[in-house]
Amino acid sequence: MSVGVHHHHTLAPSGQGTVVLNIGAGIGALVIHTPGSLHGHEIEVSPVDDPSHRTHAAVRARYVRDGVLFSVVIDGLPGGRYVVWRDPVTPLAEVDVSGGAVTEYTWPPDVNL
Repeated sequence: MSVGVHHHHTLAPSGQGTVVLNIGAGIGALVIHTPGSLHGHEIEVSPVDDPSHRTHAAVRARYVRDGVLFSVVIDGLPGGRYVVWRDPVTPLAEVDVSGGAVTEYTWPPDVNL
């Protein structure tokens, strides 16, 4: 997260069909599925080759046909390899984001923030 920049995120649950993604040629999205215990926490990602250039989103409840899922949705990401950060200094995983596609990653259930 950038120093001195504060973003406000709504934690209201999303309904079916309420998420619009900015993806296309060279631009993809990342969905990180999380345990419900992370609801409201912000998760950061950065390009592998530029860890100081981070973007983040809050874990929100997503109401689907079979119940509730908790996830982070980050769109508008240039295609490439990204670090998912456990906390500001600890990388958790690396994922590949492809243009025109949605990459999904599942947060390990035994890893807390």
